[in-house]
Amino acid sequence: MTLFRSKAEQKLIERGLDPSRLPPGQYLTEKWPVLHSGTVPRTDLATWDFRVFGEIAEPLTLTWEQFKELPSSDVTVDIHCVTRWSRFDTRFRGVHWSELAKLVRPRPTARYVVAHAEQGFTSNLPLEAIEADDALLAYEADGEPLTPDHGWPLRLMVPSRYFWKSAKWLRGLELRSTDQPGFWERYGYHNEADYRKEQRYGF
Repeated sequence: MTLFRSKAEQKLIERGLDPSRLPPGQYLTEKWPVLHSGTVPRTDLATWDFRVFGEIAEPLTLTWEQFKELPSSDVTVDIHCVTRWSRFDTRFRGVHWSELAKLVRPRPTARYVVAHAEQGFTSNLPLEAIEADDALLAYEADGEPLTPDHGWPLRLMVPSRYFWKSAKWLRGLELRSTDQPGFWERYGYHNEADYRKEQRYGF
């Protein structure tokens, strides 16, 4: 029996929530704060496309209509931002990496992925992170299309990492045999970004 609990833990218990869901150093919010570098891109779906390239047998380019024709999946996950907020039970709909993998056939040398987004933003991950069952290339959140502030029309969604790894305004995935630091990683953010270990910064 635990005799001493933090105020945050006690509040979660009072709401009927398991306090172990809230990672170290985080606070719970029902809001979805908007954070990004630069401006919100203006997207024309008529000219938008999505690419998969790199360590694959079949490079792929899809229009928005073609992307939306791929089989979709739904997940409900907790998301955790490096700026210390967490949001529980966020529902996403999108395409799982496995659907794209069937089309592009990753080479055995593919071990890492770089997400390429609008305005030159990149995010790097081990390939296994996007292979996880609860990872998606998401276009809906909580039953509605993503808003522009949250990455419309498409964002990466990898709940096993701090949320900066889930690149907004996604335009492509590059499979690589070696790791390549992304935008925020080059500015000192932690390369792995495991929220369970509080891997916020790399210095």
